[in-house]
This record gives sequence, C-alpha cells and structure tokens, in this order.
Amino acid sequence: MSPAFTILLVCTGNICRSALAERLGRAYLDEALGASATDVRLISAGTRAVVGSGMHPDSALVLAGFGAQPGDFRARQLTEALPAQADLILTMTRTHRRDVLASAPRGLARTFTLREAAALLAYVPPAASLPGDSLAKRAQSLVAALASARTRRQGGGDGDDVRDPIGHPVEVHQEVAEAIAEALLPLLRQLTELR
Repeated sequence: MSPAFTILLVCTGNICRSALAERLGRAYLDEALGASATDVRLISAGTRAVVGSGMHPDSALVLAGFGAQPGDFRARQLTEALPAQADLILTMTRTHRRDVLASAPRGLARTFTLREAAALLAYVPPAASLPGDSLAKRAQSLVAALASARTRRQGGGDGDDVRDPIGHPVEVHQEVAEAIAEALLPLLRQLTELR
C-alpha cells in the first residue's frame, strides 16, 4: 500500500481557520473518495497553538453548517517535524508561510498560502496529464506544478491572507469559513481527480 499524501494546514491558534479547514477537508474527502479517503491525510497546527483545545465554538457552529463536525479535534503546536512530513503545506496567511519556512526552509516548493495555491490551479495541467502511478505520486506532481506556476501569477499580497476570526462575532467566522471553502475545495477536488 502506498503512503498517504499529507496536507498540513497552518494558522495561529489552530482552533479556528486551520482546524475548520482540516475538518471541512476531511468531510469532503471522505465523501468524494469513500474507501480511498485514507489516501489523503489532513493535519493542522498553529504557530502559537492553544495546545489541546477543541475547535472554537463559533468555528464549530459554522463548520456544522457545511455538514462537517469538529469531532475529537485538539489543537497542536507547529513543530519542525510536521512540515518535514507534509507533501503540501497550506497556510492561512503569508506570515504563517514565513513562519513555516523559517523552521523548514527546504519546504519552499511545497508551501503556499491556501488562497495562493487555489489561484495557481488555473496554471496547472489537467489531472489526467500529471505523472505518477498512485494518487500520492500524482498529487506530488500537482504540488510541483503549483510551485512552477508561481512565476506566472500576478498579484497576491493581502488577498492571499485569510482573516483571523478570533475575537469577532460568528458572522466573521462564517465569512472566514466561506473563504476557506472557496479556496480549499477546488484544491481537494483536483486531488480527487488524480485517482
């Protein structure tokens, strides 16, 4: 059995944005891939995690509106080992990306903000043309294509960041969740087409 393709999602506290992205992504992959869902592993961490905490109640409420549940989610701290194990690292802001790369500079070609990676999908070849003999190998080819497409993309900047909803009303958590879903689900859809 080939190893799972691992996606690491990173934010600050790992109780709102990356936690929601992890569980939303997991629900999507479970539905889309069925028995093959274990071919893609989703994990999340925070640069200043509220270690051991469950998902923020407002983010959990919004997540339920997307048809997913936090379950036994517990926040974890970003360590040097996590980026090293990941095939794709998606951060919520450019600052988080810098934090990841400060501890794992060799991960540059695998590290993107979530919105940056979603925008780069427009520049990658169709799933059918990506090389590899397994979902994990083809997914690694997709990540390489995203990295090589960086030079063709204009813009980014503040638009690559997903706002932190902490300390804001539930409506902000909803806006943030919609921004995450809008960027994450097309990426995961592309991955599911690599089977």
